[in-house]
Amino acid sequence: MSIQMIGIDHGTAGIDIRTVFSVTKRTMEELLVQVKQMPGVEGCVMISTCNRMELWISTGTDRDAGLYEAYCRFRGVSPDEYRRYFQFRWEREAAEHLFRLAAGLESRILGEDQIITQVKDALTFAREHEMTDPVLETLFRLAVTAAKKVKASHISFSGANQSVVHVALAQLKHMGYSFSGKRCMVIGNGVMGKLAATLLQQEGADVTVTVRQYRSGVVEIPENCKRIDYGSRMELIGSCDFVFSATVSPNCTVTREQLEEHMGKPLVLVDLAVPRDIDPDTTEIPGVVLFDLDSFQEKAGSREQQEAVRKAEECLKEQLEEFFVWYEYRDMMPRIQEIKEKFAQDLSARLTKKLHGISASGEEQEMLLSEIEGAAQRSVNKLLFGLRDGAGRDAFRECLSVLEQIYTA
Repeated sequence: MSIQMIGIDHGTAGIDIRTVFSVTKRTMEELLVQVKQMPGVEGCVMISTCNRMELWISTGTDRDAGLYEAYCRFRGVSPDEYRRYFQFRWEREAAEHLFRLAAGLESRILGEDQIITQVKDALTFAREHEMTDPVLETLFRLAVTAAKKVKASHISFSGANQSVVHVALAQLKHMGYSFSGKRCMVIGNGVMGKLAATLLQQEGADVTVTVRQYRSGVVEIPENCKRIDYGSRMELIGSCDFVFSATVSPNCTVTREQLEEHMGKPLVLVDLAVPRDIDPDTTEIPGVVLFDLDSFQEKAGSREQQEAVRKAEECLKEQLEEFFVWYEYRDMMPRIQEIKEKFAQDLSARLTKKLHGISASGEEQEMLLSEIEGAAQRSVNKLLFGLRDGAGRDAFRECLSVLEQIYTA
């Protein structure tokens, strides 16, 4: 049995390379169906965002499942051409990567929140299409849980509450651009489009958002923004100072030919999509400046950020070890869980009489007992980790049998 993953992201490949391997929901389903049918594959999950595409599998063997080659065949490209852009991870390295990813430690914006939802959504999508198995279910669930604990610990990352839209606007302002009083069009009314429109409006811009005609009567747009039918966007573009595009369309929302026909003054284009929304050839038009997702990246590496990463990694360790205890001894997990619960109950029972002598309300005593039970289970976890690491598999099973006799008799 093994966990395998392949991935391509903003750290290894530019936007044009990532576009080759980007998928829609429909093509993701088609890919997962094909992967699940590969020999030995028991479960598969895909994470697909603007910045990364990762394909995960659990298999019944330790052999290379040929995941990369299968992905390339699905996309109709040569494996030899793109291999250098991919990362290949197995077992512990793969699991550690997923935990770091979910916590935002591998993100373009260090510590950003959105990736937790994206990892959770990837698991949900695979589950709804019956592609997961117990190994990937547990791995992804615990990675999300660990990431939430990092968030709850209030570890301070400089850009944790930001998105690429926040960073894009901040860096454009740093370059000398101003949005106050400027006419801006936002193409796309999804999550990123709405955020861009809202932030631009807060900067004092005159913002118009495109909507599809068949949705124009029901779709909501950010407050104080205007709307225009998507099909009429080029009629407005000639009077715009900035155009932000953030759609999931497989086709360009602004092409060079369209812009040459309608452009009226110098224009800044900001493409927030993968695949690209805006034709790169628009930069050949005098007066056009184009930025894409790879133009914006938070600069990391300060002492404070390094300390935040260290704290986050420490926070992830317990859930990561919990996963590997389950993974390596999953056939014994019901027995391990019962031992943990019995140990905690035994400790609580021994302390209950002592607590009755403490000057505290019933509610306070119940809260204290609950905390003690939680601490007891964590102590047993630590004990089990030590036994697992210090003894061989057979010795660990013997120790577990002894503990089982003590606490479940």
